[in-house]
This record gives sequence, structure tokens and C-alpha cells, in this order.
Amino acid sequence: MQPYERKQLLARVEREGATVGASIPETIDVQGDRLALREFVFETRSRESVPASERDRVEQAKKNLRRERLQRKHLLEDADIPHEEGERLVESIVGIDRALNALGDLGTSDIEREADANEAADRKRWMSFLKQALGNEDSSARR
Repeated sequence: MQPYERKQLLARVEREGATVGASIPETIDVQGDRLALREFVFETRSRESVPASERDRVEQAKKNLRRERLQRKHLLEDADIPHEEGERLVESIVGIDRALNALGDLGTSDIEREADANEAADRKRWMSFLKQALGNEDSSARR
């Protein structure tokens, strides 16, 4: 592969919006294991939220996908490979990015729940402070 071809392929990988219109690969080898990636993503996304029992599995899959993406990008940057193989690497990297984007925003309900709990705790602390500052804490404790 010529240096300018490598540069073009790397630019495609790093381009913002590269995943627009890209498809998630049906299957992919990730860290030595074969993963039915498209099925995994659609199965995970079909739920309203990821159950606690599955959360570790999804997080591990995302971690492995990020690691695999990085390895493939390094291969594209450094290895002496033909242009056709570089094209396949770009497609797989963009497919991994697409899967990571789809899996990345899962669990927002937990974040919202945590934010609500933090807000309630803040209100409670504020009310406690106001009662103490106004001297009402002792009178409410007697009731």
C-alpha cells in the first residue's frame, strides 16, 4: 500500500460521521473470540434498559470492541498490507464504531435515576441547612 493510500484510509476511519450509513458487521473476531455482533447489539438495544445481570457483560463487550478497534487501527497504520486488506480493515473499524455508538448510550435510565436521587439529596441537605440556620431544627425535633 502506498503512503498516500494509507493516509486516505486512516482519514476515513477518523472522519466525523464515518459511521453514518455504516452497518454493524454480522460477526466479528474480537480478542480471539467470534462474536455475533449485529445480533448482540440489536438484542441489547431492544431492551428499555440493560438489566443489572447483563450490565457487566455489555461493558466487557464494549471494552473488548474498543481494544479490537485500536488493534485494527494500529495494523492499518503500521503493517505492510495490501490496499484491499486496508479497505476491509476500514470497513470493520467503522462497523465497530457503529456498534460502540449503538451500545454507548445504554443505561441512561440509571444515570437519570442517579441524577434524580442526587437532586433529592441536595434538596434535603438544603432544607436541613435552612432549618438549622433559622433555628427551627430543635422545634421540629420535638414534634
